[in-house]
Amino acid sequence: MREAPDGKSTAHAHFVQTFSSEGGFEDRLDEDPEFLTILNQPFAVRLDRSTLRDIRGLRSAVPFEATSPLGGAALLRGFLRPGTSGPIGGRPTTAVQFDASGLMTGTLPGHEDATVAGTLRMDGVAYYSADGGLLLGLTVTMTIDARLRQHRPAAQVPVRIVYRRSMRASL
Repeated sequence: MREAPDGKSTAHAHFVQTFSSEGGFEDRLDEDPEFLTILNQPFAVRLDRSTLRDIRGLRSAVPFEATSPLGGAALLRGFLRPGTSGPIGGRPTTAVQFDASGLMTGTLPGHEDATVAGTLRMDGVAYYSADGGLLLGLTVTMTIDARLRQHRPAAQVPVRIVYRRSMRASL
């Protein structure tokens, strides 16, 4: 849901990415002009064994940093915490909660005629398969509180953009 001075609007996106047998990723479908989907954000699609072991061992908050492609590659700082694990499609998972925020400045994807400056915050839970570290589920909310400045016509307005994403692997 987007909230702006001219009203609220809903946006949808569809992005399909496959993991090839060679170990790389291939974008199959990209109907995501504004980077709404989680696969265009700073989430690992697969964790290596050592990272998965570290996440399983979380007992308290651990600091982390990540970048987002929005707002000039904003640097987000926050914490990882143990999540409530449970099965997805019958497969056991290891869950990790995250919460991070940072300053952003730059253009929004697809809107090079406008700049944005403000804060970006992400929070949610990622569910990785307990046996192989594959991302099986994700819920995340990303909130942008900023000022949008358009160059033509010259205008500057406060904006609050809230992206809610969820993903479940089809097994």
